[in-house]
This record gives sequence, structure tokens and C-alpha cells, in this order.
Amino acid sequence: MSVSVPGNATAGAQAGGRGHGAAAGGATSSVDHAVVNKMLSHYLLIVLGAVSGALLIWRVTTVLVRYVRTVTCLHNDQQRYFAKPSHNYSWFQKNILYAPIFSKRHNREFQISSALNVGTLPSRLQLFFLLAYLGTNVAFCVMTIDFSGPLGQVAALIRNRTGYLAVVNMIPLFLMAGRNNPLINLLGISFDTFNLLHRWFGRIVMLESVAHTVAWLVGNASKNGWSAAFNTAITVKFLMWGFISTCAMIALCIQASSIFRHAYYETFKIAHIALAILAVLGLWYHLDLKKLPQLKYLYAVCALWIFDRAARFLRVGYRNIGAGGTKTLVEALPGGACRVTVSMARPWDFRPGQHAYLYMPSIGFWQSHPFTVAWSDEAEQLDGEKGLPMDRHDVLYQKKTSVSFIIRGRTGFTGALYSRAAANPDGKLVTRCLVEGPYRGSHQLHSYGTVMLFAGGVGVTQAVPHVRDLVAGYSNGTVAARKVIMVWVIQTPEHLEWIRPWMTEILAMEKRREVLKIMLFVSRPRSTKEIHSPSSTVQMFPGRPNIDTLLGMEMENQIGTMAVTVCGPGALSDEVRRAVRNKQYNGAVDFVEEAFSW
Repeated sequence: MSVSVPGNATAGAQAGGRGHGAAAGGATSSVDHAVVNKMLSHYLLIVLGAVSGALLIWRVTTVLVRYVRTVTCLHNDQQRYFAKPSHNYSWFQKNILYAPIFSKRHNREFQISSALNVGTLPSRLQLFFLLAYLGTNVAFCVMTIDFSGPLGQVAALIRNRTGYLAVVNMIPLFLMAGRNNPLINLLGISFDTFNLLHRWFGRIVMLESVAHTVAWLVGNASKNGWSAAFNTAITVKFLMWGFISTCAMIALCIQASSIFRHAYYETFKIAHIALAILAVLGLWYHLDLKKLPQLKYLYAVCALWIFDRAARFLRVGYRNIGAGGTKTLVEALPGGACRVTVSMARPWDFRPGQHAYLYMPSIGFWQSHPFTVAWSDEAEQLDGEKGLPMDRHDVLYQKKTSVSFIIRGRTGFTGALYSRAAANPDGKLVTRCLVEGPYRGSHQLHSYGTVMLFAGGVGVTQAVPHVRDLVAGYSNGTVAARKVIMVWVIQTPEHLEWIRPWMTEILAMEKRREVLKIMLFVSRPRSTKEIHSPSSTVQMFPGRPNIDTLLGMEMENQIGTMAVTVCGPGALSDEVRRAVRNKQYNGAVDFVEEAFSW
């Protein structure tokens, strides 16, 4: 996650703003560049506010449509009206909302080796926004500047402008980096998308900071020579702190590149935080020594960072302290995975798609990693000393919530966790785990008449809670769902052990046979004897699924609006996305991709 903090918003010798534009521009300049710098910086925030406002309107409209659809379809088993596609909306979803940049590739990583990759591609809509915002920043950096003037004068104007914009851009940069970003729930945008935007905003801030520093060096060198310019930059305290901040920012962007981030994630995270702190401190001293007006924006940046850290600390404390604390059981499972079950200190209002960050001091002291909550149970806590519950508080106190995760052992933290559990004779490890969460899950699927959930490997942790929720809702008459299809792609049948106890519970639910169908695809079976279908509603097949064919079959008998979700390897996600886009005109179908890039 690239928290690229603009080091050198080195607002130059009098940087960024207080009438320095007029001084640099000379007495003949008719433009008050200090006013222009402030105005353009505020325009950047207005642009982002306008985009957020438009997204909020979209969010409210979508929520209202889903609510009306849910209420209308509760006692309607056909839902024909909602199954019909809108030509214009289908075009928008196919060509803009769900479209990758090119024909197919979006979430599949560009892999160099098993340990190295260079990341993924943004979607078409994300790319459009990033290019538009980058173009806006470039235009604002050069607007109203007369490039025909003397070199020193032009350099001073660019220096002030880029420094101002860099500091202002830090506000959305730090907002997007936070786990407790309020816009995630308000706008319905995933943390994964904000993570992508955060990385690119960081690069914009870094480029503006470098341009700011270079402009100061060019302006100074034009008068005193390059040697004197560099000597001044590292000896004058005000300039030195700005230079340190810029260097920290460049280092941030280099070490936050995908190839380093994925290869050495634990090291990256610690170094990233340390460099970000150094960049902010350098910038703070740089601005404070001259009492520059941009300092007020840095107050907002620091407030956002403190808010996020404080919220995380409070979440951990509230969820894990009291009532005997949390207790954690780690079970090694076939296929290099482990099931982690945490008995929480306090009740947890579980919803499908939620995720949490796990801290396990005995495995990785400084580390916290995000995992999707695969299952949640509540049981009464028997405590003779408490006696019978007397009020609502006592009832809640006596409820013990357990949450479970499936974690695939790979490298670093997950590999060490699996190895520790597997090393025990019974394959079980009792340890201490702190849970930070819950964080927002994917939007609920209650308004869809047909729901098709694709999962690959441990991506099934996203699908299972939705399946339980929809089957229970169908039985209770509280959801629109009349068909629920789960398609799970696994390498070997032994991976079924990951979720066997939960699926046993789901298959025993009331009216399950009327609504749920499960299709298991085993990509690497050892023999055909391993492939057998227990019933007509739970079927097993060898090989990989043909996504187009499966989706087409279900859409032939589609009930209401269809939701297609996917969670798994990037190649599977891209294949499902392509199939949904190709079927947009065949019926009303929405696409939901659960992903977490890091």
C-alpha cells in the first residue's frame, strides 16, 4: 500500500504561497500567483468532492432500487419484470462499469516467477478516472504560468505551484490508505479499489514533489551554479528537511512497487510506515520553519492518520479484551491450509463478506493480515457465577461468538502458521490471536432472484456465508432469492475438508433442496473414482468449468435479476467477468468481484 507522502512539498525558499508568486513573477506580472495556487489547490478538492457526490447519488439510487426489488419479490416466485435487461444499462455495464482496459485481463497478475509479479491492471472506469485526475494535476501545475519569461522566474512559479498541489493531494492520499476510511461504507466502494487509488495518488504526489524540488534546484543553479544549489539544499535547515522528505517519498514509491511489495511484504510494510513517517516529519519541519500556509493541510493529513490508528486500536481492544479474552484454535488441513477459529470476547454482528485483520504475536509479532470471515457461530456462555440473565446486557454478555477463517499456507506469515499447526501430533495449535474487525463485506444479495457464486480455492470463504444467509432467508421468506448456485473449483477432493463441517450444516437446513445447487469442479483428480456426485443438488465434475456454458444454462431459466459473484485466482475472476459482460443483453445480471490486492 503506497503511502506516498510528498516529501518535499518544499515550497521553495518561500514556497508555496504567501505572495511569492508576485515576487517571482516580477513587478510586471498581473497575476497574483499566490492566490492562483491556493485557488487551484482548492479546485482539486472540489473535483474530488464532486466525484464523491456523484458516487453517493449512485449509491443511494442503487440501495433504493435493491430495497424496492426485495420488497416486491418477497412473495413473487416468477419475478419476470426484474429479469428483463435494459438495453442502455446493459451497454453501460458491459462497456464501462465491468469492462477491463482491453478485452479480458484485469485481476490476473503479471507473474514473473512464483514469488514475483508486477501487479494487475485497473478497470476501464478506474483508468479513466486516474487519467482524468492526472491530467487535471498536470494542467493545474502549468496553468497561468508564462513560460517565455526568465528561467529563474518560471522555475519559481512551478516550484510554488507543484509544492502547493503536492501537499493538498496528501489529504485524499492518506484518507484512501486507512482501513477505517468512512467513504468505503458511504460510497459502497471496496477497500481494494481505494488501495489502487491510494497507490496512484501516491505516485502523483511524488512526481509533484520531485518537480517542486527540481524547480528549486534549477532556479537556484541558474544564479549560483549547481554545486552551490546542492550545497544550499543540504545545509540550510529549512531546505534540508524538504530535501529529506522528497528523498523519503521517492524511496516510498520504489519500495511500494508491486515487484518488491509482493516479494517481501512483511519487510515492505515496516519500511513503508517508517519512510512515510520520515516524509511527513520532513515536510512538517520544512513548512513549519517558515510558517508556510500549506501547514494547515498537513494538520488534516495527520488527523486522518491518527484517526485511523486510533480506530484500529479501539477495535482491537473492544473485540479482544474482557470476558476472558479471545481463544484461538488453529487446525492444519489437507492441501496446505489451516482453519482458524477464534472465540471472541464480545458478540459480533456477522454479515456475509466481512473480513478482519488477524494479529498472532507468536507467529508474526508486528504483522496483521486480512482474511475473509468464512463462518460465524453463537453459543451461550455457561457461567454459574453470573446466574440467570437479568437484562439485555446480561443476555448479550453470555453470548459467545466464534468466527472462523480458512488460510492457505504460502510464504511468510501464512506459511509459518500452517507449519506450526502441522508440526503438532494432532495437527492443532492453541494460540493467542487478536482480531481487528469486522470490516465491511460485499453488498448483500437479498434482492436477487438468482444468485450464482463462483469460487476458486480459499475463495470459497466468500461464498459460503452468502449461501447460508440466502438459504436461511429463503426458508424464512425474507429474501428474493429462488435459485442459489455455488460453483467451487478445487485442485483435489481433499480440499473439501476445508469447509466440510459448515457444508454439513448448510445441507441440513430447512428447504435447502428447493433453492440450492452446488457444483464442484476438481481440476487435478488423481483418479475418476474420486469424482462422484452425492445427489442431484450436489454434483462433482472433473476438470475446470466452462463459465460461459454454466452461466448460459442458468440464465435460460433465470428468476428475477441475477447476481454473479466471484472470489478466487485472478484468471478465474477475469473469466467470470468476461462471461457476465457477454451475457448482458440476455438478461438482467449484475457482477460482484471480491478481491484484495496488496
